[in-house]
Amino acid sequence: MHIQAIDWFIIGLYFLFSLGISLYFSKRAGKNTGNFFLSGRNLPWWIAGTSMVATTFAADTPLAVTELVSTKGVAGNWLWWNMVIGGILTVFFFARLWRRAHILTDAEFVNIRYHGAPAKFLRGFRAVYVGILLNAVVIAWVNLAMVKILKVIFPDLTIFGYHEFHIGNLTLSAHFIYVALMMLFVAFYSSLSGLMGVSVTDSFQFVMAMTGSIVLSVYAVKAVGGIDGLKHAFADSKWVFDFFPVIDSKGTALTSTTGIEMFRMSAFALFVYLGIQWWASWYPGAEPGGGGYVAQRMMSAKDEKHSLFATLWFNIAHYALRPWPWILAAFAAIILYPAQAGKGEIYVQLIRDLMPPGWVGLMLAAFFAAYMSTLASQTVWGTSYIINDLYRPFIKPGADEKYYVKISRITTFILMIIAFIITTQLNKISDAWKIVLLASGGIGGVLILRWFWWRVNAWSEITALLAPFFILPFLISPWGMHWSLEHDYEKLLFVIAIWSTLSWLVATFITRPTPRKKLYDFYRKVHPGGPGWKIIEKETGMEGDRGYGYLFLSWIAGVLMVLSALFGIGKLIFKEYMLSTAFFSVTIISAFIIIYAMNKVGWKKLDQ
Repeated sequence: MHIQAIDWFIIGLYFLFSLGISLYFSKRAGKNTGNFFLSGRNLPWWIAGTSMVATTFAADTPLAVTELVSTKGVAGNWLWWNMVIGGILTVFFFARLWRRAHILTDAEFVNIRYHGAPAKFLRGFRAVYVGILLNAVVIAWVNLAMVKILKVIFPDLTIFGYHEFHIGNLTLSAHFIYVALMMLFVAFYSSLSGLMGVSVTDSFQFVMAMTGSIVLSVYAVKAVGGIDGLKHAFADSKWVFDFFPVIDSKGTALTSTTGIEMFRMSAFALFVYLGIQWWASWYPGAEPGGGGYVAQRMMSAKDEKHSLFATLWFNIAHYALRPWPWILAAFAAIILYPAQAGKGEIYVQLIRDLMPPGWVGLMLAAFFAAYMSTLASQTVWGTSYIINDLYRPFIKPGADEKYYVKISRITTFILMIIAFIITTQLNKISDAWKIVLLASGGIGGVLILRWFWWRVNAWSEITALLAPFFILPFLISPWGMHWSLEHDYEKLLFVIAIWSTLSWLVATFITRPTPRKKLYDFYRKVHPGGPGWKIIEKETGMEGDRGYGYLFLSWIAGVLMVLSALFGIGKLIFKEYMLSTAFFSVTIISAFIIIYAMNKVGWKKLDQ
């Protein structure tokens, strides 16, 4: 593929525009850590929500969806679609509480909810474990995807005429070096502008990434004869377009002429995905009860209503709007490259082989945008943990705000260096998401109930964090159960979630509860209400939130609204207009139910 001058111009313009946004917001970010990490708590919902979506739109996301579709059809996406249940739960039950808590990071929640040495340990442990270790692994994962993309598009890439560089025993291709340069650029602009600049840049980058994805899907579908040609290519296996897997792990194995296997799921696996995974495990962007960069955006919103709207828009865009351009391009790529071994890479090959000059530059800029938006958000979020929950309370307390902003900017570069080192040591992390979900199995119950049950304490959360590590080695080791990630994931998650939940419940009841004064202070600040706080509500005489029945109704209607919109768009694309109309009708009815229920709760109560 030959990159022409117009393509380089578009790519250069994208980088200049991203840098310009950062320079514009740099002065505001430098005032204090509240401005740097939370944009002065003044983000409108459309920027906060779009920033969440952009962060989840990493360079590897379309490749991962392509791989799912090429092996399991549309229904394979239920491996991540199931998380919409937890996402909508966050919208109606937690968004307003995060904004109300008035804290800088979700790790700081520990400081306002728990007490004593266990709380201090938990806050520091989360800062290191999540802010540094897990965060660096996520960045490394995204880096590897970007390296793969560059290798497909620029197979002969060099720097000063060299294809490889040797550092001791380490050999790095030129593609790695270019990724390192992009990391430095992201570290530079995110350290300048803080969350406000990153969020505005994210919004711009999301528009670019979505535009590129849509344009690519149009060219790809056109190359196979349009929607009719695409459907004709799978005439012998129409089940590849089905939204739902076959709930039967047995039966005749069906495979399309293009190699896609019918996605069969046992009733037990369905139960694990829809009944356990969405609430039990911690995963970036889909934390039970909200967390990470999602919580950071909720806490940075203008008020509670903007926090709720931001999270709702995030879930609509994330689950209902984004997948279809990737799915269509994936089907077209399967037809055009049937013998290709690396299924994720065929998405990138579409750019190389189909896009005309100008559009190539836009698509490359779109990939850079998807990559950089994720990198910037992960970096600012990780740095907030390191500074606010490790450096400030334990290493250098009492310094002025400008000093902490300066250290934050330095830490941004240090975190990037750590992530790059991890990147160079990884060859593949295709099962990394499963490891993260299993290693956090069971923590979700605590993350949800700590808001709504006074008895949960620091030991509950510590136990839930550590419990999986006591049983996971036994389950997957040769001297134990010898279960595998590929074939026994559902069994692993089920056992770990039950074990961890029982462990933290036992720890809760055998340890002392959080002192009453701490609970009173938390309740006065957040006043979550509900049956789990009745004893505290009675003792303080302060009434908490009401209307949980209407919030529950909004949650169910919200899940139906997003999924029916997702399916309605799909049926419209595939020219099945009657079914599309039916799904969109459910979407509209669900939206009206939400409006009715939230009016009963009282929207004005959210303007705080």
